[in-house]
Amino acid sequence: MKLHELYPFPEERKSRKRLGRGRATGQGCTAGKGNKGQNARSGVSERPWFEGGQMPLARRLPKRGFKNFDFKVVYQPINIERLLAAFEGQDSISLDDIYARGLALPGQPVKILSMGDIANAITVEAHRFSAKAAEKITSAGGKVVTLGVATEEAETPSE
Repeated sequence: MKLHELYPFPEERKSRKRLGRGRATGQGCTAGKGNKGQNARSGVSERPWFEGGQMPLARRLPKRGFKNFDFKVVYQPINIERLLAAFEGQDSISLDDIYARGLALPGQPVKILSMGDIANAITVEAHRFSAKAAEKITSAGGKVVTLGVATEEAETPSE
């Protein structure tokens, strides 16, 4: 393959519209910007939400409710069947093993969900378990190890 064989060929490329190059071009005179005003000037563009200086809508409307996004804990869900498929033949599954296999993002809290069946006894370590998942693991003779989720408040030393 050579440079002149690449597609699209130079003659097939559409040339850009040349604005403000005389009336005969069809885009001369004001070049599609209208007559005068801030938007007709070069180098000036207002933000899409700008309302001409009046009080913006986001500031006019009342603020209501409570937002707790900064402290929300989002768990990485893993079903039992996926866990057993990844660790076939093992009798103990630690959190580090889960992170190492790429089943959950490293450092993120993990929750085990109940989809799938367990035949043999295994020990599973995670931050949370659904009630059915914990029941399935314990009824198969296994053990559920629940870890605490580290939060920023827990890490700061008390005075």
